[in-house]
Amino acid sequence: MAKILANDGIDKAGKNILEAAGIAVDTTKVPQEELANVLNDYDGILVRSATTVRKELIDACPNLRLIGRAGVGMDNIDVAYAREKGLKVINTPEASSQSVAELVFAHLFTTARFLHDANRNMPGSDNKERFNELKKNYSAGTELKGKTIGIIGFGNIGQAVARMGIGLGMNILPFKLRAEDVKIEIDFFKTMTNAKMILTMKCVPFEQLLAESDFITLHVPFPKGAPPIIGKREFSQMKKGAVIVNTARGGAVSETDLLAALNDGTLAAACLDVFEGEPLIKEELRHHPRVSLSPHIGGSTQEAQERIGIEIAEKIVGYFKNQQG
Repeated sequence: MAKILANDGIDKAGKNILEAAGIAVDTTKVPQEELANVLNDYDGILVRSATTVRKELIDACPNLRLIGRAGVGMDNIDVAYAREKGLKVINTPEASSQSVAELVFAHLFTTARFLHDANRNMPGSDNKERFNELKKNYSAGTELKGKTIGIIGFGNIGQAVARMGIGLGMNILPFKLRAEDVKIEIDFFKTMTNAKMILTMKCVPFEQLLAESDFITLHVPFPKGAPPIIGKREFSQMKKGAVIVNTARGGAVSETDLLAALNDGTLAAACLDVFEGEPLIKEELRHHPRVSLSPHIGGSTQEAQERIGIEIAEKIVGYFKNQQG
């Protein structure tokens, strides 16, 4: 019987699929520094973002056959080295797309109408004067309809963002490293029709995206220690009053340059779900009136976690069935 260590947990639905296939699942949390001592008792390890699987751990565990990442990015795994050593490495690139895209728009709606700051200040509106002052301060919001959203990275999550933007009447500027056209599928409401619409979206140059976007959102992998994708130079190319969203990886946007762009008026707002020093967050970001924050919860919805658990479990079952065959 194959045995899997789900070191960062797994949704109940996924666990049930594995156990029904005769695969033992251990959800005991093993500290990172102790993994090398215990992992040889398992055929595979399943992680999220908390646990890392580096070359040293792979070398220390020759019995390991499979590494699963319950999520999209695999920057916490030495993927190329693991595959070179013959290990199967799998992830769930589609399961959390809807949840991340919805969080992007939660932040965009929040900053467009100043809800993040209003929620900080409304508890102090205990008299008519203060209430009217806040009403005046927050009455210059904007609509998303008719605005342009630049999407850096146009995989599953980027395309989910595009679908929502189209539904809101936004203009879409997608960017991919390979500047090919991308077809995206849009479902109509079931009550209206079962038809689907296929749109072909033309990717634009990075400089055009920076210059023309009212909102910019990042959905790209970002190796730890790499130079920021968005820094001082990129901020200088942006439309004055733009809003930036980072739900990808901390460090993809330089926080130092971000603060400077907020303070000099280049940016109207910033929306951050990930941070350079996570879990620690710069004090200037935590208290900035034009920054909307969330604690790295992009794919953390009940629905996404269930889909992730099911998708990763089905892939694990398929792998071990093929190995037996």
